Amino acid sequence: MNQNYRKQESLFKEFRQSCLGRLIIAACILGVLSVIAWLTNPSEQTMNKEMNDNIRQWIQENDSLNTDWIDDAVNNTGFIFTSADSIDTPEQKHLLEQFDTHNRLEYFDHTLFSTMYIYNSFHIEGKRCGIGLFGIVIPTVNFNDFLLREGPMRKDYNQPAIHNYGNEEYFGENPDLGGVFRYNGE
Repeated sequence: MNQNYRKQESLFKEFRQSCLGRLIIAACILGVLSVIAWLTNPSEQTMNKEMNDNIRQWIQENDSLNTDWIDDAVNNTGFIFTSADSIDTPEQKHLLEQFDTHNRLEYFDHTLFSTMYIYNSFHIEGKRCGIGLFGIVIPTVNFNDFLLREGPMRKDYNQPAIHNYGNEEYFGENPDLGGVFRYNGE
């Protein structure tokens, strides 16, 4: 009778269960993914075309409401799979012309992926507005990143900022609220 209960493991199974084997397998998988990313890295023409389409979608979608980051992320995700309608209204045409006048898009190639940055007076150092990876252009921009008009922020020195909210007017200096407030305890 055989008293040896040891199982004979295959050489591949022992290699796969060793630490070195797991590192080599992980490195091979990362190497294959890197080659695929390098081969499918979007070109400058593709990034420009997709980002201009995404910007037209933002101009069409803008409803002048302050949204949170979740709404922006959902819009950007939807923009990956859709394309903009033709710009028909004069207001949208004017906004697109203003965008082209006051903003500049710049492409950067990082070998495995590419990025697109938007430059304007608010984002002098540039703000990333798109990432290209595995042949897909992922927008990371929102409507507030665009500069669509330029003008003075204040009328005179020490005046509040100009907001075009409607018929609100500047009511003068801050009112006196009754002098210094003194806390007398509970």
